[in-house]
Amino acid sequence: MDTRNRLVNLDSVPDWIPVSGFHLRKAGVQFDAVRVDGDAGRRIADALEQMTGGDPGPIVAEANGRRGVYFLVAPRTTSHRAWPPGATRFNAAAGRTSYVPVPALRGTTWPLSWRCPPTAPDRFVHTLLLCAVAQRVLAPAPGE
Repeated sequence: MDTRNRLVNLDSVPDWIPVSGFHLRKAGVQFDAVRVDGDAGRRIADALEQMTGGDPGPIVAEANGRRGVYFLVAPRTTSHRAWPPGATRFNAAAGRTSYVPVPALRGTTWPLSWRCPPTAPDRFVHTLLLCAVAQRVLAPAPGE
């Protein structure tokens, strides 16, 4: 789904979203994130959008490099879960500092864009749903 078709209430934009360009935000403060690269990340985003009626929570897509898809989840919800290979966690677990790229809602933000922009300050991707879909998409094919 194209982010230009989504309604974002600009009166309640979370303060961690930059006004222009993009910024790196420390994971584990306002949110944790899970990155899945390439087509697998896009398939997971497609599935989540379909399962949630088009509002899975904030998802950031990267247009170059790994073509990563960042799923923003509630803080402190990624570190004690079994994520499949191919899913990279960004959090503030002990001895760990992670940063997540966050684009502005408008203007030039290339190579980042909102696949699904935030619709409310406390609305995130549901961690358990994301984990289940990631395990299904990233599971090795039988016989591998």
